[in-house]
Amino acid sequence: MESLRMIENWPVSTAAAAVVRADGTVAGSYGPADHRFPLASVTKPLAAYAALVAVEEGAVELDEPAGPEGSTVRHLLAHTSGLAFDEHRSAAAPGTRRLYSNAGFEVLGDHIAKATDIPFAEYLRQAVLEPLGMASTELSGSPAKDGVSTVADLTRFAAELQAPRLLADRTLAEATAVAFPGLGGVLPGYGHQRPNDWGLGLEIRDGKSPHWTGAASSPRTFGHFGQSGTFLWVDPDARAACVALTDRAFGPWAIEAWPALTDAVLAELRA
Repeated sequence: MESLRMIENWPVSTAAAAVVRADGTVAGSYGPADHRFPLASVTKPLAAYAALVAVEEGAVELDEPAGPEGSTVRHLLAHTSGLAFDEHRSAAAPGTRRLYSNAGFEVLGDHIAKATDIPFAEYLRQAVLEPLGMASTELSGSPAKDGVSTVADLTRFAAELQAPRLLADRTLAEATAVAFPGLGGVLPGYGHQRPNDWGLGLEIRDGKSPHWTGAASSPRTFGHFGQSGTFLWVDPDARAACVALTDRAFGPWAIEAWPALTDAVLAELRA
């Protein structure tokens, strides 16, 4: 895709990207597809997917207690457990605010490891990475931010997010619908959003402004970005997904570059 060549002008040393259609085919790619990049928070959708597999397997339930008193697995996935950003302490009552929380995903990982008697990184490998053929992807620490992967692997995950094989369609539909509607909160890097809509481990575009996706992105777009300069979005209306991984931390360059790339990709897909 010609639009992906815009990445040549990004102020990064190494970058790779791909666009994946809803049928799983790769519409276009740019850069070294097998280069391994730290994912930062793009780790969260992978961890969330493993959690949803655990739900379908009956190892855990979305509404069972997990985390602070009054919190559930669902609250942890939707950043409404009340746990602080990077500290294992409660900063709000569960279900009252959208507090983006790395700690919440760490508690989630521990909860699933205890329920399955399998270390969470290994459960992720068995439940998601291995079945999808994501051999270059691994979790070396926190389920919130310590994943490493390649564009080639994430194209497989992007295809799964559009036509699930590991989850029932209804489970993915629930994960990509707004959980605990109406809650406000801070979208990291973009300030306070009201509402700050999330599904289960996936951020939902809705009408947020400013945002890291494009002006042309549909409100149903979902995905995640990472502070290591990474993103993955799926736009159901465009019937496509886009993955971009870089070696430069998120900052003003990304706030400028990412929406422009997304709008160019969507325009090329429409054409």
